[in-house]
Amino acid sequence: MTPRIAVIGCGQWGQNHVRTLAGIGVLAAVADGNASRSAALAERFGVPALDPEAAIAAEGIDALVLALPAVLHGPFARKAFAAGKDVLIEKPIALDPEDARATADAAAKAGRLLMVGHLMRFHTGFREVVRLVAAGKVGRMRHLISNRQGLGRFLGMDAVWDLAPHDLSMVLHLAKEAPETVETTRRTVLSDATDLADIALAFPSGLTAGIHVSRVSPYRDRRFSVIGTEGMLVLDDLEAEGRKLAFYAHAVRREGAVFTFQAAEPDYLPFVSEPPLEAELRHFIRCIETREPPETGALEAIETVRILAAASPP
Repeated sequence: MTPRIAVIGCGQWGQNHVRTLAGIGVLAAVADGNASRSAALAERFGVPALDPEAAIAAEGIDALVLALPAVLHGPFARKAFAAGKDVLIEKPIALDPEDARATADAAAKAGRLLMVGHLMRFHTGFREVVRLVAAGKVGRMRHLISNRQGLGRFLGMDAVWDLAPHDLSMVLHLAKEAPETVETTRRTVLSDATDLADIALAFPSGLTAGIHVSRVSPYRDRRFSVIGTEGMLVLDDLEAEGRKLAFYAHAVRREGAVFTFQAAEPDYLPFVSEPPLEAELRHFIRCIETREPPETGALEAIETVRILAAASPP
């Protein structure tokens, strides 16, 4: 049977989930603490508007998407698991590692699916980066760079917790190991919380990564780069179609005590574009139907929160 999915949380990102699920044909209901907001959205998409607690308890709903303030994700998800629901939780899963582990334990105890909305993992350009790295395109990975900056999103959560989960999910997936050190530089610029930050990660294998996030940049930047011994890949999500993914056959060579380099022009690599949110939700639906573990499951979510906590002041 096609699963019936309700969305709890009808803010900006929750509305994206509602619209996408409705387009797929699996939206069963919407719920929000603001009844007028959920009622307007329900009327638009022709589904019931429910109280959040009623959505959790409803027998006619198989799964939930939680797009709530992060502090509410754990309590709502644990109630949903106890009620027999599978759950996709928007990132971050929690604001501290213990809460994240408690949610993961509750899902395992109830035998339900827990998926976390690490959206960039479902970007077809990033998936092509993963494929190319596995095929040896850049040789041995040495360093990862992720830039995510622009203006805005002052939503009661600082720039690290709001923006960096995207980048951490990509870095962790490529690294396939947990970092042994996390070093962070934070800056408060125009608000009363962290507006920009640089996170440096070092992994046991020798791989390193640098993540830069900012919500006070005058320009947008969405680049993810893989630096390897045989070249470099750059995924630029703001570039035009056909130019989003580039390979640079840059070479750095040692000649005695001297290092030399040879620069190369970009080789633009094609990939088939697909809306990442639709790909993410279709994966969630397939997991509900087949009971296969989600690609962005509990272990990655807990590790992401652990790093975010380590990157945050005590």
